[in-house]
Amino acid sequence: MSFSLYIAKRYLISKSKNSFINFITVFSALEIVLSTAALFVVLSVFSGLKEYSLSFTNSFDPDIKVSSKIGKTFLCSPKQLQLLSQSKAIASYSKIIEERVLFTFDGKDKVAYLKGTDEYFQQTNSISKNLLEGNWLGKSTAQVVVGYGIANKLSLGLLDFNNRFEVLVPRKGKSVIESESDGFYKSVLIPSGIYAVNEDLDSKYVFCDITLARDLLELKPNEISAIEIKLKPNVELATAQEEIATIFNQGYDIKNREQQNATLYRMLNTENIAVYLIFTIVIIIALFNLFGTLIMMILEKKNNIKTLVYLGATLPQIRNIFFYQGVLISCVGGCIGLILGVVIVVLQLNYQLVMITETLAYPVLFKVENIVLAFLTISFLGLLASWIASRRVNKKLLV
Repeated sequence: MSFSLYIAKRYLISKSKNSFINFITVFSALEIVLSTAALFVVLSVFSGLKEYSLSFTNSFDPDIKVSSKIGKTFLCSPKQLQLLSQSKAIASYSKIIEERVLFTFDGKDKVAYLKGTDEYFQQTNSISKNLLEGNWLGKSTAQVVVGYGIANKLSLGLLDFNNRFEVLVPRKGKSVIESESDGFYKSVLIPSGIYAVNEDLDSKYVFCDITLARDLLELKPNEISAIEIKLKPNVELATAQEEIATIFNQGYDIKNREQQNATLYRMLNTENIAVYLIFTIVIIIALFNLFGTLIMMILEKKNNIKTLVYLGATLPQIRNIFFYQGVLISCVGGCIGLILGVVIVVLQLNYQLVMITETLAYPVLFKVENIVLAFLTISFLGLLASWIASRRVNKKLLV
């Protein structure tokens, strides 16, 4: 053990004759403990909120989505479908037809997306697990699964045969429209289920069989809007994207889940960074007290410093004493703060101490990355404050 570190440890555990210095030392250490605990808890809370927010889109969006860069639809060849089936990275895929149309029911109307799905859709997407009422639609039928927001807007119930739930799709290539039938294809739909994910998605989609969507939109048998792909477990996402990109040419967008929701991910990441910076400022303010504590201790130990100089201690060694002391206070306080923060997060995970509603606990997520980030932050800032304070020991002070 070095001479400076040994003296720093003795100064740390021994009480000063000045009770005020003892008080501000304990107060500085307590501030570091609380600010570190607060930083870790807040990072865990925002990690939990991020996971909670993304859980809605994760249950709705596929691992990878293939769509055309030009136009709403594209022709998918049997060769491309065969290559997708042969891929070792792909668990399943589903062909999708999607278009914005008009829905009417009992004198009310709503513009939303009609999403045609094939028989493999339930293997690829977990939206069927979010059914609030009823069952998933049958193959080659007029059954549809409606979002809760759409059902609420139209006052729509399941299997209501007293009123007609209709979809109106604009006809292609009609220059002169003399009646409603000239301008729109109309079809009667049978609501078989209602899904609920979140407010936006519940008001956006009506799911139907892909054959019905193809007929309404007048598309060719191999013409689709997108292909949704589910990957096998433990498959590297980037590698899978590259493999799928070799199947399709440059005229296609091949997006993973994060790219499909780029705005949402950007917003959540920005919020996380902003909160981290705000609490870093709080830690910096707390370390101002550590800086002041070290200055007070330098002045209080002035006679001891002179004695050490007479015994042969050099200026760098004297500076290192107070540098190590500040680092020890920061690291010990940071470790205690992290233990306190971990206890709070674990208690919230297991006992749901803080509730948003009567049934929903405030989401938190325990991540080792947050522990490392909080510890590195307090250690670096404590090291910087200690180094600045130790520079106050100069030759003039030793005279």
